[in-house]
Amino acid sequence: MKKIAMWMTALATVALMAPAVFAQSAPAETGNARGLMAIAAGFGIAIAAFGAAFGQGRVAAAACEGIARNPGAGGAVRAAMILGLVFIETLVLFTFVLIYLKA
Repeated sequence: MKKIAMWMTALATVALMAPAVFAQSAPAETGNARGLMAIAAGFGIAIAAFGAAFGQGRVAAAACEGIARNPGAGGAVRAAMILGLVFIETLVLFTFVLIYLKA
């Protein structure tokens, strides 16, 4: 449990640094802010991909378990699973678009 708390604290720290990077004005001579924005964008993409992969894994596991328990409802469970996967993937694609528009 301590390990999870440590990772969540590190994740929150990185997430709280990203708005400060985007709030900076572009320096005239150095590209430092641009580099920091690229790092923040990389972290944003990584967090979005991790969350989506975790969510999709849970959706697929729950669907497989539901179909195994009640094979007759396989079609309805499969349709709900695909709809859930579409929603999860849409959120990741929105994250990619927003990050690339800002960076």
